[in-house]
Amino acid sequence: MRSMRRGIKEMDLILSAYAGDRLEGMDEADLDLYDDMLNENDHDIYQWITGFLTPKPVYEAMVEDIQAHISKG
Repeated sequence: MRSMRRGIKEMDLILSAYAGDRLEGMDEADLDLYDDMLNENDHDIYQWITGFLTPKPVYEAMVEDIQAHISKG
């Protein structure tokens, strides 16, 4: 639910699609990391995903996975 009700519409679309496809396959550590990332500012997450800012190192792999998910359509 937290992936769908973000502060900006772009993040609603990106994260709800990602969560729908990926959350079920995540282990507990990945779920905790995703939950931590959702506590970050939406504008920061959006800029990480779009490549305008470098993500915090802890989120780099997850951001890359989100970017790959977006590029698959």
